[in-house]
Amino acid sequence: MLYKGIYHLFYQYNPKGAVWGNIVWAHSVSRDLINWKALEPAIYPSKPFDIGGCWSGSATLLPGDRPVILYTGLDKDGVQMQNYAIPSDLTDPYLRRWSKPDDNPLIYPSNGVNASAFRDPTTAWFSGGHWKTVIGSRHHNRGIVYLYRSRDFKYWVKAKHPFHTVPRTGNFECPDFFPVLKEGKNGVDTSVVGENVKHVLKVSLDETRYDYYTIGTYNPDKDKYTPDSRFVDGWDGLRLDYGNFYASKTFFDSAKNRRILWGWANESDSRADDTNKGWAGVQAIPRTVWLDSSGKQLIHWPIEEIETLRVNKVELQKVELKQGEHLEVKGITAAQADVEVVFSFSDLSMAENFDPSWGPAHRICAQKGANGPGGLGPFGLMTLATVDFHEYTPVFFMIFKADNNKHKIVLCSDARNSSHAGDLYKPTFAGFVDVDISNGKLSLRSLIDNSVVESFGAGGRTCITSRVYPEKAIYNNARLFAFNHGSSSITVEKLTAWSMKNANRNVGGRI
Repeated sequence: MLYKGIYHLFYQYNPKGAVWGNIVWAHSVSRDLINWKALEPAIYPSKPFDIGGCWSGSATLLPGDRPVILYTGLDKDGVQMQNYAIPSDLTDPYLRRWSKPDDNPLIYPSNGVNASAFRDPTTAWFSGGHWKTVIGSRHHNRGIVYLYRSRDFKYWVKAKHPFHTVPRTGNFECPDFFPVLKEGKNGVDTSVVGENVKHVLKVSLDETRYDYYTIGTYNPDKDKYTPDSRFVDGWDGLRLDYGNFYASKTFFDSAKNRRILWGWANESDSRADDTNKGWAGVQAIPRTVWLDSSGKQLIHWPIEEIETLRVNKVELQKVELKQGEHLEVKGITAAQADVEVVFSFSDLSMAENFDPSWGPAHRICAQKGANGPGGLGPFGLMTLATVDFHEYTPVFFMIFKADNNKHKIVLCSDARNSSHAGDLYKPTFAGFVDVDISNGKLSLRSLIDNSVVESFGAGGRTCITSRVYPEKAIYNNARLFAFNHGSSSITVEKLTAWSMKNANRNVGGRI
């Protein structure tokens, strides 16, 4: 949230180790969303209603610029319930101290609610004279989002009917519910309703460890959310990110009228290795999100402030890449870089026919791989590569012919050759890209940060975050290449890359 000109990030944290447990609400502050200073934890287990842990939740700004945290606590019996915390000193812009009033818990699981799966309240919104929040749950294998109402933010009543429910999805975790404008890139406050907005419901599915969303209509009178008919609601639906990205949350940044998405880049490393490293899990780069003009999906783009870290700009233009050719991007620190590239192709007829039996996108990428050969693709970027390609993490497109003279485009991020260390989880991540390529162009942006590669295909229509742990392609030994392994030539219309300076990541000093 933004409070008195300072951004506050609260996040789940174990102060006693690099694995899950002993969960508190850690607290960091920033003036630019890039450079951060860690403060003392905001809340930690201390009361009967949260002695088992202070789990996820949200912050809401009440009238008079008064912040309140809603969070899930566990009692000694493992019952999940919703509590609140308030700042001890509203004059402190850093909000260093928080108190948990004695009238907690605010929301206790009533009869019929699964007390072991009842968590993660959203930022509240105000409509029809009530504050409203939704909470994730499940009944058997059916995901459920419950809505609760309150006039005073103290006494909450569950709506008669679920806000939304989907069979065969498993538990709904970390729900997020927010409006988006039908036109334009601006964000709006969470309480905004009206003809000019659509609403987004996002849930994190515990069984898959991915974040899914639909876009639809919110009826504030009936407090019911209905996804538009074009959306698949469940495991085969749209994801915010097709890689290591979970438990995400948005907030409205009133300083710049934008909605910002935070995601947790969870590990691809083993629990034992996390313990040995002494750390695990990072926050992904914050993203501005808005509704695509087609209404079919959200667009993500790294916040503009990330560009303040750019140095040593290099540019390449109009370079043709024939099958098997690699173009090294020199003059930057390839282990820590921001690269934007536009690829062009002149002959869509070279694309292979798409076979629906191939399965989902990640299977296609795993079967075909970055080394092809294909018709139109694979082409893209070889990130965190060694000179001899012993290690590399490719981010690439493949284009296929589909029915009705249309095309299927796949964006892949393949970690299988990112390292040759022991028991690393090295998956192939991929998603389909819904974009018109009749102009013969596709764009890709990748933020490369040593063990994280965040990629944005076609202007942010499909995003993939990958955790990788190269042993040789590190620091000055890392290389970056544009490549083409398809039989049809590809042109690098324009490639711009920058070295990236270090941000201040939870270090001391002033902000």
